[in-house]
Amino acid sequence: MSTTARDDILATIRRSLGVTGQERPRRAAVEERIARAAPGVVPARGQVEGRARIALFIAQAEAALATVAEVDAAGDVPAAIAAYLRSHNLPASLRMGSDDRLAALPWGETPLAIAEGPSDGTDLNAVSHADCGVAETGTLALTSGPENPTTLNFLPDNHIVVLDAADVVGDYETFWSRLRERLGKGAMPRTVNWVTGPSRSADIEQTMFLGAHGPRRLHIVLVGGGSEAG
Repeated sequence: MSTTARDDILATIRRSLGVTGQERPRRAAVEERIARAAPGVVPARGQVEGRARIALFIAQAEAALATVAEVDAAGDVPAAIAAYLRSHNLPASLRMGSDDRLAALPWGETPLAIAEGPSDGTDLNAVSHADCGVAETGTLALTSGPENPTTLNFLPDNHIVVLDAADVVGDYETFWSRLRERLGKGAMPRTVNWVTGPSRSADIEQTMFLGAHGPRRLHIVLVGGGSEAG
């Protein structure tokens, strides 16, 4: 629908209601709603705390065909990723963005060859750092930018995502609230990708096919989940 057609439809609706859209009470109500950013109905499933929230996230992620490895500390991440690639007979190579959290890890203690920057589609393996994990669905929130290029979410065959247990929240609304608080309104990332399991499709003969539109494997390295026991 073109902008002109949309404007015509809205103008017709306003005429039928006898309003212009410029009335002060209406504008005040809209401005208050936008400023408050009130959440909608929040499902009860994710409203658990501590280790129960971590366990729910893992169960939901694995139900969506992701795999999850837990490590005690961030320094354990490179070795866990190297072990994962080795267990799947994958090359010891990895592409990542400029995320400071990833750059600070002891990659030199592993045989992994690290490349930095967006993927051009030729990388088999990539690692990103998630902003957040959502327990109610086992979903990862990945924000775009040079720190974690969106191309890494979709082009490599094998996507590995590092997630801090402290960043696992119960529901989507909590993630959005945290992101607004951290960045401020009007300063959102260009893209937020919600990733639940590897790419898959059953469009052809209702047969499940992994890697249809993105990675065929999604592996999550969860850091510090044991300390979240409640």
